[in-house]
Amino acid sequence: MSISPLSPLEDIKTASRFLRGSIAAELENPITGAIPEADTKLLKFHGSYMQDDRDIRDERRKQKLEPAYAFMVRARLPGGVIPPAQWLALDALAQQYASSGLRITTRQTFQWHGILKRNLRAFMQGIHAARATTIAACGDVNRQVISSVNPHLSSQHALVQDWVLRLSNHFLPRTGAYAEIWLGGERVGEAADEEPIYGNNSAYLPRKFKIGIAIPPTNDCDVFANDLGLVAIIENGRLQGFNVAVGGGMGATAGDPSTYPRLGSLVGFTTPEDLIAVAEAVVTLQRDHGDRKERQHARLKYTIDRLGVDWFREQIQQRSGRTLQAARPYQFERNGDRYGWSRGEDGRWHLGLYIASGRLWDRDGLTLQTGLREIARVLKGEFRLTCNQNLVIANVDEADRARIDTLVEQYGLDGYKEQSGIRRHHIACVALPTCGLAMAESERYTPILLPKLEALLDRHGLRDADILLRLSGCPNGCSRPYLGEIALVGRALGRYDLRLGADFVGERLNRLYKENIAEAEILDSLDALFGQYASQRQTGEAFGDFLVRTGVV
Repeated sequence: MSISPLSPLEDIKTASRFLRGSIAAELENPITGAIPEADTKLLKFHGSYMQDDRDIRDERRKQKLEPAYAFMVRARLPGGVIPPAQWLALDALAQQYASSGLRITTRQTFQWHGILKRNLRAFMQGIHAARATTIAACGDVNRQVISSVNPHLSSQHALVQDWVLRLSNHFLPRTGAYAEIWLGGERVGEAADEEPIYGNNSAYLPRKFKIGIAIPPTNDCDVFANDLGLVAIIENGRLQGFNVAVGGGMGATAGDPSTYPRLGSLVGFTTPEDLIAVAEAVVTLQRDHGDRKERQHARLKYTIDRLGVDWFREQIQQRSGRTLQAARPYQFERNGDRYGWSRGEDGRWHLGLYIASGRLWDRDGLTLQTGLREIARVLKGEFRLTCNQNLVIANVDEADRARIDTLVEQYGLDGYKEQSGIRRHHIACVALPTCGLAMAESERYTPILLPKLEALLDRHGLRDADILLRLSGCPNGCSRPYLGEIALVGRALGRYDLRLGADFVGERLNRLYKENIAEAEILDSLDALFGQYASQRQTGEAFGDFLVRTGVV
């Protein structure tokens, strides 16, 4: 019987000398703005993707020029917490090197676009000087660890943020390649490289791996969309431990029904003392049993569906040497972010700001990037990025609130006060022109789509109704579209799958309602459904729940 070969990327990883490849040499090549394909795969482990501007790709081809290559760089900022001094340093890098300001991602971090190859090393060194890193922000490793938005509203939330940091540090790659390539570190030889978690054959994981922690009653990070989802259980004012869910993931491939989104499966409860051992068991089980032949089936969700949840639970216990208890009771009441001022138990204040598609820049009449820079210069607390591409100005003293309010109003950061319910709760991926996977517009389409949706909602008296809207330029799911009460998933320019019926707390996937349709049909369909919802909904019933109860999906 013949044995299927490994996917090509597996060969690239194992031959990479622990993620070195020829990246260092290619950065010095002045002939092209690109690096070779094999090195682009390895570069992801260092936190960067090579991209080109698709808006001008054809024109450059006609001029016999290579594509307008540049690099996206993503930071690793566990839990999205950023002190003011670090914010200013990261903002300065955006001003000097990036093409489009700062962008808050759906995983609570920043990414920068338009970094030219000749500036890439200096940019990475700037990130390091700001006491941050980009290693493992992308690639087949555990990526950015995310958590609930404001860990300082209670002492228990602060404990959860501590576990975010512990998990993030525990799963960092150990290779010396990052320091050698970007930071001027000396080569100490391959024998010094060890990857006890990711494998000393330097194959790392079969695909990316994501960890998220939610704190009920708010599921603001869509915890069940993660490979490893942890639900913090707090009783009598103390963190008791975490319910453990495995196998979540949003990605799918257009036209391939063997790929699909999946919510994580609860497998039990673990105490804080056992969390690292349990998490490492999950990661290494995926390392050893994930599909390395077909990358489209290489995420943990497919491993679990192939081998079974019960088998996986037993293997976690066997490998970790810990016993998983029965999952503890919990309840989620909402998703999304809270806006405006809220006061923590210690008397300090936290201001939630709405940031459209997470884009902080000074453009199209906006001065958001400048505004946050000015706030950072006076802030004594910290910033916190959210998984919904928004921002919290955290830990503000009572005496400083008026000054912050003045700056927020001066620079147009107070838009949260008048946003519709659907605008407050929308997420959009970057898509065109920089994402190579994009099949349709997403971020650039939201300013066109949202006013039209708001007009429909106004007609039915629903302007303030909280509705989760997710837009994605392709089925890969970076904006978590399969958890939207309404979702548009790009199929081609101007055409989308319309998906409906997720719940408002992130515990039910939506379903395909209409396939590959254009804007007119999308608006007509939603107009009719909004009308039914306005006249037939029950008290307190969310839009997605209404669609399921009435059999629309």
